[in-house]
Amino acid sequence: MTMANVIASYGKPTLVMSHNKTLAAQLYGEIKSFFPHNAVEYFISYYDYYQPEAYVPTTDTYIEKDASINEDHRPPAAARDVPSLMERDDVIIVATVSAIYGLGDPVSYREQMVTITQGQRVNRDDVLRALVKIQYNRNDVAFERGTFRVRGDTVEIFPGVRGAGRARRAVGR
Repeated sequence: MTMANVIASYGKPTLVMSHNKTLAAQLYGEIKSFFPHNAVEYFISYYDYYQPEAYVPTTDTYIEKDASINEDHRPPAAARDVPSLMERDDVIIVATVSAIYGLGDPVSYREQMVTITQGQRVNRDDVLRALVKIQYNRNDVAFERGTFRVRGDTVEIFPGVRGAGRARRAVGR
């Protein structure tokens, strides 16, 4: 409860770090119940193993960085963590300590976004090129996560991020 009071009084995006995944999951559930209207997200590392680069001067030993990545390990809830940080101010991220490795540069992440607001006039072909540039695939038959389809002046986008819903935009040519 003390941690929840500190987070509530601080009023800024908050990162709660845990030393293991079990405690992180428990904290996630508790914090989500304390802050039902905030974007409470869960971020665990997708590394099975991570050894940062190191140097031991006493033995003049250099240890190279080494990692083992488990691509299937991140739970569905974890797919909303970084987008929430980009879109909202009331974000609370519960993470494991190992999650600090390999997140990437926020500037690079923003460069991989296509933002279209309601009522904005855009060129349809420019939107299609932008989607392809960020690795979306056009698929007019199997509409699934990370794809878009085009029907006349209407572009339907199925976001690659879980929980983002679907976007349907009528855009001009």
